[in-house]
Order: sequence, then structure tokens, then C-alpha cells
Amino acid sequence: MKLSTSLAAVVTGGASGLGAATARRLAAEGAKVAVLDMGDGAAVAQEIGGTFVKVDVTDEASLEEGFAKAREAHGQERILVNCAGIAPVAKTVSRGARHAFDTFAKVIDVNLVGTFRASAIAALGMSSAEPVTDDGERGIIVMTASVAAFDGQIGQAAYAASKGGVAGLTLPLARDLSQYGIRVATIAPGIFETPMLMGLGEKVIASLGEQVPFPKRLGRPEEYAELAIAIIQSPMLNGEVIRLDGAIRMAPR
Repeated sequence: MKLSTSLAAVVTGGASGLGAATARRLAAEGAKVAVLDMGDGAAVAQEIGGTFVKVDVTDEASLEEGFAKAREAHGQERILVNCAGIAPVAKTVSRGARHAFDTFAKVIDVNLVGTFRASAIAALGMSSAEPVTDDGERGIIVMTASVAAFDGQIGQAAYAASKGGVAGLTLPLARDLSQYGIRVATIAPGIFETPMLMGLGEKVIASLGEQVPFPKRLGRPEEYAELAIAIIQSPMLNGEVIRLDGAIRMAPR
């Protein structure tokens, strides 16, 4: 699918990190972008000439309203990039206490169920739209997993389970939506420079960068956005999970 000024895009979690970088890159390529986020994405939306809607991906009504407002502004989205996510750390058992069940459920709800909610809402809208390519493509959904889906570390039971779920969702979702000409692909980033990570301090960040075989640094949000654009523009990329991690394989801790 070639990006153009006639295409509308929605980015969840678009106020910061991977989502903000993707929103900026989509806009630079000509797409009309709606930023959906729990945080304040007004500045990003204003910067790129897009639209910001405050949305909670765990709330069906909030998401439905968010997509409706995005469509009012830009028309039916043909691109959805799911970047909304959280990453709390908690061991299954620690200091005589178990993992809080509500915390585990929250991570699954945001990262996995939230991704599915947004994807299903977008897919329904795309399914009745006119094709935009000679192949009959109507839209594309890009989801965000993590290397934790495969190399979950100590304290990442909830996070790894949620991202493993996103990875597992990719192929059946692509198969479900193939009859409508909607593609689905997932990016599994390694250690990236995101707000969640940057709060760990310079020494920890430098140590994490050294663990990456090559290049020996953290990934940059712009590199995630670059891959998202490549996926969008590559018609045969469908039903695949792509690791973007500098060949890292995470140790237990």
C-alpha cells in the first residue's frame, strides 16, 4: 500500500515513544494521522497536522468514540498501528507475597485485549471500504509485541504473556481478515529508547545497550517507525512477526 494524502491512519499510544515516532513518520509520508492515547498527545498531533483523541484501550466505548472522532476528521482509516502498552515488573512470588492478580489482568487487558479491541474496530471499518490497490487491499494493521514474547525475563510474567498473546494473534487475525483484503503484521522490538526505559538511569541504559550484539546500542523509536512504514508498503508482508532487536536474546535478568 503506497502512502498518500488520501490515506488516513490511526496510532494508539501515539503520544510518546514508538507511537509518536510512527505518527510523525506516517505524517511525513503524507498520511492523515489520528493520535489515540491515554496521555496528552495534543502536541504530537499539532506538530504533524493530525488529530488527537484521548482514549482508554481497555474501555470499548472510549475506543469506539475515539475511532469515530478520528474518522470524522480524516475519513476511514486504512492504517492502524497499535503501540499502546504498559510494562510493570513483578515476580510470581516475591518476599512472601504472590503476584497481584489485578496487575496481571491489567497488563493483559491493555497490551493484548486492548490491541485486539482496536484492531477489530479498525477491521470492521476497513472491511466495507473500497480497495485502495489493484490487489484489492483495503487496509493494514500493525501490532506491537516484544522480544519478551519469546525471551521473557524474571519479573515479566504478565508482560511476556501479553506480548506472547499479540504474537500468537498475528496469524489468525491475518487469516480472519484476508477475505476483506486487510493485512496484519507484528513488530517485536528489543530494547528501545522509550519513556518506560529511559527512567532507569544512564548506567542501566548503557549496560542494556552493551547486551545488543549489533549495533551495540538501544533501538531508536524512529527505527521502529521505519519498519512500520516498510511493512505498510510491502504487499506480501502478512501474518508475520518481525523481531527488531539487533540479534539480542534476553538473559533471565
